[in-house]
Amino acid sequence: MFKPLLSYSIKQLLFIFFVAALLVNAEAQTSGKKVIEKKSTSTTDTAKRSSTITKAIKSGKIKYSKKPGTVIYGQASYYANMFNGRQTANGEIFSQQKFTAACNVLPLGTWISVTNLRNGKSVIVRTTDRLHPRMNRVVDLSKIAAQRIGYIGRGLTRVKIVVMDPNEIRR
Repeated sequence: MFKPLLSYSIKQLLFIFFVAALLVNAEAQTSGKKVIEKKSTSTTDTAKRSSTITKAIKSGKIKYSKKPGTVIYGQASYYANMFNGRQTANGEIFSQQKFTAACNVLPLGTWISVTNLRNGKSVIVRTTDRLHPRMNRVVDLSKIAAQRIGYIGRGLTRVKIVVMDPNEIRR
């Protein structure tokens, strides 16, 4: 009547399981029972922690201060070239050749020191823009700033951010 499972191809097995899942779901909907969907557990612990921290910041449970010396750890990326020449959140025109950053957790205009935790290199930038609200990264640097701390080839890196006193920065 039925062939042994080993005689089916992977595509055929996937199709069978897909149809079975649809039938179970349809039967549960018609009978009024709730079907519990298991969420994917493929994300790493770091990504989960980062997401939890980001949600806490957005909800107002965690607030970072603009006080000099405030330290934030997180993940950094850098701006894509398509943003070059566009207006930032504070009204300036973005340039990949300026030492600027986008950050959701600090006020615009804050001077920050960003240190790459892989190699210890650091750069001082000013926050001029905001990240997408759903982004789990702490900071998005201009390309020249990312080159200075050495992560252009990687795309992402873990960083330490320290809020700087604007009076102590040499421009």
